[in-house]
Amino acid sequence: MTEKTQTLLPHILAGKRENPQLTIIWMHGLGADGHDFAPIVPQLETQLKAAVKFIFPHAPIRPVTLNNGMSMPAWYDIKSIGTTRNVSMEDMEESRKQIEAFIAAEREKGMRDDQILLVGFSQGGAVAYHTGLRHPTPLAGIIALSGYIPVPCDAGDEYPPANTILPILVCHGTLDPVVPPVLADRALEHLKKQGFSCTFKEYEMEHSVCLKEIDDIAIFINQILSREHSER
Repeated sequence: MTEKTQTLLPHILAGKRENPQLTIIWMHGLGADGHDFAPIVPQLETQLKAAVKFIFPHAPIRPVTLNNGMSMPAWYDIKSIGTTRNVSMEDMEESRKQIEAFIAAEREKGMRDDQILLVGFSQGGAVAYHTGLRHPTPLAGIIALSGYIPVPCDAGDEYPPANTILPILVCHGTLDPVVPPVLADRALEHLKKQGFSCTFKEYEMEHSVCLKEIDDIAIFINQILSREHSER
């Protein structure tokens, strides 16, 4: 066992763990854990066209200012909410390094960067953005579910230009009271200014995930798998 593997956050493994064509690292939201999204793997697998491995890390326990300093699973501290997010970018950077450790561990198993897809819900979506947009070389893509980029804290000057080829799927509920849709709009505007193109999907739901969204996630993953197959 390597040192990098030893320092990985606790996590759940699912899907096809032997010879996968794609590894998905999926980050949960505030106060949840890796068990939150693991149950949808069987539903996704019925639609996927190739072997996919899923990793669901558990965020560290830390005090969250927004919740009166209560300690809970959190990728970073949130100090205030509204139409902007005042977050701890130091915590965000710490979480980026923890997700990068999973990417490094997958590379040690023979996966390329462009065979590793980051997915995140809410807070986890912010971490998926923060990590994937900054990774030294393009990953397979990013899926942000009910997530956001903490603009203007994240000015975008740390994104390698090569990453503008990243496939990005942004999914958001039109009735979301927790992460208002305007934050998805701002993320899309921010990414466009940085030279990225995104696929945007809206759903009539609150801060949640719906069946149509899962179908759209499967379609997006299959597009990545098809690209991987055509480039071989």
